[in-house]
Amino acid sequence: MFGKIVGAAVLSAAIAIPLSASAQGVPGGVERGAREGERAAGPVGAIIGGTIGGVVGGVSSILGVDERPRFRRYVVEEHLPSYRYQGDVRVGAVLPEAGVTYYEVPAEYHVRDYRYTVVNDRPVLVDPRTHRIVEVVD
Repeated sequence: MFGKIVGAAVLSAAIAIPLSASAQGVPGGVERGAREGERAAGPVGAIIGGTIGGVVGGVSSILGVDERPRFRRYVVEEHLPSYRYQGDVRVGAVLPEAGVTYYEVPAEYHVRDYRYTVVNDRPVLVDPRTHRIVEVVD
């Protein structure tokens, strides 16, 4: 019985790692890894998948670990207006096309294909095609 649980956990990890790699940030990685791990191997898979997804998600954020605080300071110093959003400010949330101003990310941050804005006083990176939040910069 124990061998089956361990086997399921290993299988779950093998499935969760590639799936979690596409998640943005630690919270998104944990959530997606747990979901995929549970789907593959039940509760044990959810635990392992969530852990692995968090690690992979933390490594794969769009802004580098060293760039996050610097970018956050940059946005705060710009004194941009904050859009009031009724939902949770989280990776995956979709912002409206109208009413939100999206800005180019300065080249020094090496972020291409995304824009930024301020939502509920929090800087976020957004996919300009879908208006989906891809990273919350805390």
